[in-house]
Amino acid sequence: MPKIKWAGVVQNTADYQGSILPATAIKLDMPDTMGEMMLKAVPFLIPSFVIIVFSMVFKTLSAGQPVIAPLYVVFGFLLSFFIGIPVHELLHAIVYPKEATVYIGIMPKQFTAVALASYPVSRNRFILMSLLPLVLGVIPLIIFLISPETNRALNGVMFGLMIMGLTSPYPDYFNVYQVLKQTKKGCLLQFEKDDLYAISLSNLK
Repeated sequence: MPKIKWAGVVQNTADYQGSILPATAIKLDMPDTMGEMMLKAVPFLIPSFVIIVFSMVFKTLSAGQPVIAPLYVVFGFLLSFFIGIPVHELLHAIVYPKEATVYIGIMPKQFTAVALASYPVSRNRFILMSLLPLVLGVIPLIIFLISPETNRALNGVMFGLMIMGLTSPYPDYFNVYQVLKQTKKGCLLQFEKDDLYAISLSNLK
């Protein structure tokens, strides 16, 4: 487990992601700012919304009656916002090796939380780091689908948790797509300032 530090309010992500890169590091073609990245990542919300809508339609049609209590959906959503978002960033952080330091903080202007680190990790580990918070949506989805249709309170809470859990990682989906598109197996990935770099192990030998 890495060293995890609370950074508080983060104004500039580059302040927490600085280290020495090898000469072989190649910068990936990524958006210049966090805001631009989040905007370009919006299409990656579509699969999540499809899953959310399909799960509700499927369960409602199967039951032949409403299966959620709307007030509990709001409760689940708020629970996910105040508890799920910090856990989301913690799940990003714990994937890093024990030698790494990860800073967790909030960015008020972007209305988001961040886990920041500048440490080389394998391509597979980077993908795991990016997608691990998805469990916060998958677990409520499974509970929602298998719970009794008459338990409208539980279904409502799970549906609210599922909405946030499946949609909040959409910038991470974008990052994984770019890594799969722009890098090859066997490389390392490392954040440096506001950029993401690929490091070829073969070039280091």
